[in-house]
Amino acid sequence: MKTAADLQTLLRQIDHKGYPAYKDTKGKYQFQQYILSIDHVQGDPFASPSKVSILVPGRVAGFDRMCYESAVRKIAFQDYLLRRMAAKIKDYSFKAKGSGKSGLLGISHPGQEILERSACTVDTATGDIVVRMEIGFPANGRTINAGELGKILFDFLPVCVRQTILSASCPKDSLEKVLFLADDQEYIREELIKRELVAFVANGAVLPRKSGVSSLPMKDAVAFKAPASMEVTLQLPHYGKLTGMGIKKGVTLIVGGGYHGKSTLLEALELGVYNHISGDGREYVITDATAMKLRAEDGRSIQKTDISMFIRNLPNGRDTKAFYTEDASGSTSQAANTVEAMEAGAGVFLIDEDTSATNFMIRDELMQRVVSREVEPIIPFIDRVRELYEEYGISTILVAGSCGSYFHKADCILQMNRYQPMEITELAKKEAESFPYTLGAAEKAQKPDFSRVVKRDGAFAADDRIKLRTDGLDGFSVNREEVDLRYVEQLVDPEQLTTLSYMLKYMKLHDFDGRKTLGEAVEAVCYRIEEKGFGAFFGGAGHSAEAGAGGMVPGNLAMPRKQELFAALNRCRELIRIL
Repeated sequence: MKTAADLQTLLRQIDHKGYPAYKDTKGKYQFQQYILSIDHVQGDPFASPSKVSILVPGRVAGFDRMCYESAVRKIAFQDYLLRRMAAKIKDYSFKAKGSGKSGLLGISHPGQEILERSACTVDTATGDIVVRMEIGFPANGRTINAGELGKILFDFLPVCVRQTILSASCPKDSLEKVLFLADDQEYIREELIKRELVAFVANGAVLPRKSGVSSLPMKDAVAFKAPASMEVTLQLPHYGKLTGMGIKKGVTLIVGGGYHGKSTLLEALELGVYNHISGDGREYVITDATAMKLRAEDGRSIQKTDISMFIRNLPNGRDTKAFYTEDASGSTSQAANTVEAMEAGAGVFLIDEDTSATNFMIRDELMQRVVSREVEPIIPFIDRVRELYEEYGISTILVAGSCGSYFHKADCILQMNRYQPMEITELAKKEAESFPYTLGAAEKAQKPDFSRVVKRDGAFAADDRIKLRTDGLDGFSVNREEVDLRYVEQLVDPEQLTTLSYMLKYMKLHDFDGRKTLGEAVEAVCYRIEEKGFGAFFGGAGHSAEAGAGGMVPGNLAMPRKQELFAALNRCRELIRIL
């Protein structure tokens, strides 16, 4: 391995040469407290910045093993270090001068959710810490300015590492606060299972956000207070006694006037599948980790999904046990989303009436008298919601503003009034007696067929030189094929979509063999991720220090859930074939 002095010598030798001479810097260099690895050098100062990684050995970093002794602590610890590093390098970005992206220092900037990211990883065996970032190598025009790069590599970076990634620089109380919060959040998740709850919302939680385009908490918002009848008190390991609202398994209906907080509560529950940082307001809003938000999605593709639970006897005779379309309607798309969520292992469905297909959710008595069941292909969700819970153990939390028929189906009814919940189950059930649900029960559905076999498309398999591009939270593309994820609403970071694109690229080589079912292919890749982390997609053991320092893993990945991987695969129009 080369030394930092070797790198200084090399920089002096290439100073004022043409920009391509920067390629000679690629490699590993031993600095006093870490190994700097220059993994990829940009082609010119206007191209995407160069990729570098920093490996701090565990013995140098000096953090106690208790920081990463459990999976949830490890992710929280990595997130904590990354946030510190991101805040520090911001002070130095563009302090080195030059043309184009010269002097840029970039790294992942986490949002309110705590996600496992490739930008900062910790090896649980050694305590080694790897940080992945990007640097705009400085130039004047297209001529190397090695002096400015020297400032970055020998002045700025050592300070950033010393003040963020070493134990001596981390205030003990702030680090403990992060780890203790992670413990408490994990404890709540375990208690949900023990108490047969699907969600918990702490008293004092701040659910509204700053704006429609900001995930920050709203200032001066009404703090959440649980109805007395739904209060649950937990004794957390570190926080101590915490009281809030527990939502039991079954069918829960959220009603209320417009702008009173129904959708705000549901949105908080949607994102409660992730842990949140302290101060977010939702850090003690915890939802069953498998919960999936369902909605109508006009125009999505459906590949041989068994939607016969909800749609059958189509007048054109099309097979709804293996339904295929390139342009789904609202009702067929929501039917497919529901069945695919079952296949993905969702234990809770989260539904907002506002984003649902009306004819999928309900058909009132008058409509069913005029257009009888026998000639209507759609069996509405209201006729399956109890069956989904009683036969399959899938709970539903539904926001409804206009459909009172769900009062008959609900186990619990919440009314939101000025952002405060009131439990009105008894009142609503009594009122519902005056409007009896006389339509009768739908015929019990057969269990959906999840035996779809996945095979890579011939054109996709022909060439391993695959271009991947992420378009924010809207989707990603593989070569020229777009995967539209705009309505997969529990994806919270573009880096999750980047990871999904790498997953798809990997799976097309290893799992889409024409023998595995879609579920088996997903389980196979999830197993590899559990064993190797992000390195599963790049030919290395992603948890190891050597793999991290070798630069095989890019620094712009965040782990999605298994449920979102299913969602992405189900929205591939041309990339895979489902048999």
